Amino acid sequence: MNDQRDTIYADGYTDPLAAPGPFSFDDSVARVFPDMIRRSVPGYTTIVAMTGLLAGRFATPGSRLYDLGCSLGASSLAMRQNIHHPDCRIVAVDNSAAMLARCRGIIDTDTHDTPVELVCANLQDVAIEQASVVVLNFTLQFIPREQRERVVGNIYRGLQPGGVLVLSEKVTFEDPHLDELNIELHHQFKRANGYSDLEIARKRSALENVLLPETLAAHKRRIAAAGFGSCDVWFQCFNFASLIALKPR
Repeated sequence: MNDQRDTIYADGYTDPLAAPGPFSFDDSVARVFPDMIRRSVPGYTTIVAMTGLLAGRFATPGSRLYDLGCSLGASSLAMRQNIHHPDCRIVAVDNSAAMLARCRGIIDTDTHDTPVELVCANLQDVAIEQASVVVLNFTLQFIPREQRERVVGNIYRGLQPGGVLVLSEKVTFEDPHLDELNIELHHQFKRANGYSDLEIARKRSALENVLLPETLAAHKRRIAAAGFGSCDVWFQCFNFASLIALKPR
């Protein structure tokens, strides 16, 4: 399945000043998603690869590993390729049928043995059970803020003692000067990857009220309130960060 170049916010506008509709993970996004996220999220490739290493470290025999908001399954594949126990199972959840249809084709080309169960559902409705690893890579930011505490609490309850949550998010900064700086650095990153200023502006408009970022402090408070014993940032580039949270043994 060949990756296509992301021109969603460059094409299809009869009026160049027209505001795009709200962003959604439809088939047009699914077709270009690998290119879109590589050119839009600094450090994405590293985060996915290290998610696989963390899965290899924390997966326990007979456990489940959850990829919540799996999109095309990059994190699921990274975990699958690092699991050393033959009786584990990966549960990959997404509420976009278009994403999951392409995800299945990608998973089917992989030769590793760990079963991958694809679930089309809102992650808020998925029961987390017997989990050793739960991954939320750039997913919680699309969940309404008032539902995030319940999501993280459900994950905590479904994790085995000693289990790990990997949470990667676009973040904001409490210091307005740092927030402005990191937004502009992110835009520079996108320009360096070939996006025009008009594409950047259109994408930002489409994501308004859809992607709702929070500060790292807000994420840490929520994770601590759920019961996790240890939590900190292990990777950050500009306004994109990934945290690890450990459930006490």
